[in-house]
Amino acid sequence: MLGKILSVGVYGIDGYPVEVEFDVRAGLPAVVVVGLPDAAVKESKDRVATALRNSGYTWPDGRLTINLAPADTKKEGPAFDLPLALGCLSATGQMLSDRLRSYAAVGELALDGSVRSVKGALSMAMTVREAGLKGLLCPAANAREAAVVSDIEVVPVTALAQAVGFLTGELPIEPCAVDLQSIFEESRRDDVDFSDVRGQEHAKRALTVAAAGGHNVLMIGPPGSGKTMLARRLPTILPMLGLEESLETTRIYSSVGLLRSGQPILATRPFRAPHHTTSEAGLVGGGTMPTPGEVSLAHHGVLFLDELPEFNRHTLEVLRQPLEDGVVTISRAQATLTFPAQIMLVAALNPCPCGYLTDPKRECHCTPRQVQAYMGKISGPLLDRIDIHLEVPAVPYRELRSQAEGTTSASMRDQVNRARDAQAARFGNRRLTNARMSHRQVKKFCPLDEAGEGLLKQAMQELGLSARAHDKILRVSRTIADLEAAPSVTATHLAEAVQYRRLDRNLFA
Repeated sequence: MLGKILSVGVYGIDGYPVEVEFDVRAGLPAVVVVGLPDAAVKESKDRVATALRNSGYTWPDGRLTINLAPADTKKEGPAFDLPLALGCLSATGQMLSDRLRSYAAVGELALDGSVRSVKGALSMAMTVREAGLKGLLCPAANAREAAVVSDIEVVPVTALAQAVGFLTGELPIEPCAVDLQSIFEESRRDDVDFSDVRGQEHAKRALTVAAAGGHNVLMIGPPGSGKTMLARRLPTILPMLGLEESLETTRIYSSVGLLRSGQPILATRPFRAPHHTTSEAGLVGGGTMPTPGEVSLAHHGVLFLDELPEFNRHTLEVLRQPLEDGVVTISRAQATLTFPAQIMLVAALNPCPCGYLTDPKRECHCTPRQVQAYMGKISGPLLDRIDIHLEVPAVPYRELRSQAEGTTSASMRDQVNRARDAQAARFGNRRLTNARMSHRQVKKFCPLDEAGEGLLKQAMQELGLSARAHDKILRVSRTIADLEAAPSVTATHLAEAVQYRRLDRNLFA
């Protein structure tokens, strides 16, 4: 007797269709699972057998062969428990259903037959839609997440018997639905605001420029000057996530199980702040079965690296390719996986090990050798990929105690949105920002007059900047011009952009 049911697996962040075949033959009792299963899939036979018995069904005697096709793709995780149980019931005649051909099923089974949540439900639902199936049976805990995908029925189940009742037509279950518009509306309220930051108006200006063009930022200043406060408020001035961007980011979180319970979709831009002890795999992703790292979890959002020199230098160097290409590529013997990583990098550091090299009120006790060794942990090529270098000095007492409200996130966000609108009109693509301009686009959209040419030449010679830094100055200049609704880049815009590269010389000369 043979039973078949469709399911979905996840490799990296992408789903792929899996056909579960369950064959029962007479013979000595034995269970063979083929199709490159991992340990969790091999152990599923014991969970499934116990769940079936505790749900009022029988586990067949004899030789059982379970095949997970395609046979050349590694299967991992407990998400195949539910389809295995349904395949067993179909093969043994305990369940007769015409719906097995049009619905896929995923879910982990508890020993009492209840269905537990799985990782990657969003990617699974996308795969079901691409395969042209009618719907997906999934754990009720994952239903809202999967229901974000339109044009398929997402059937929430809490127990094996409930899934059987739906497939046989004896138990009607209303498909799950979500109101994406209300979810996005509720997420527009931020808990933090730039008005919380006293003083630092020049830093707010620089972050406005960074947000408007999608530029990477390096902040340097003594402890307590507000670097972390500024970084944590940066997502509040970025444009709202679009649905397509949100689905891309949510799929990453779903694949690693980081979506909060009851959260169907990420409606705000992510902010990730990994500790400086994180490994290379933790930062960019990896493992035997590669999973996304912090860089991909910050996709379409902000990756904040506090105390930048405290990170392992080799760990920081793996950021070069994601910052340049906007993707992370991980190669393994079986396959090469690519994870999206279009991020704004925001890094913060002290000017020296003790932190008070630039503080006019506190004495620095570090030797020049200590300062050089501290700063030497950041390589020139990595620094070259950061567009804006920003000094954040200590806040004077008068500004700290001032009752006057500083620049708010709302006013900064309005400026950013206007600049992004100008870029969308220029490139014909709302997702392309000035920071992502190619060299050819830089030449086309950032022409300079005679005064600008002279200023840029002087800056390149005095600061010893690279060709990459040359293009980054022009990109930042274009963003500053967009903030002022200027049709072309002037020497004034260029001068401000050059000021944001002064740390090249100050720190690493």
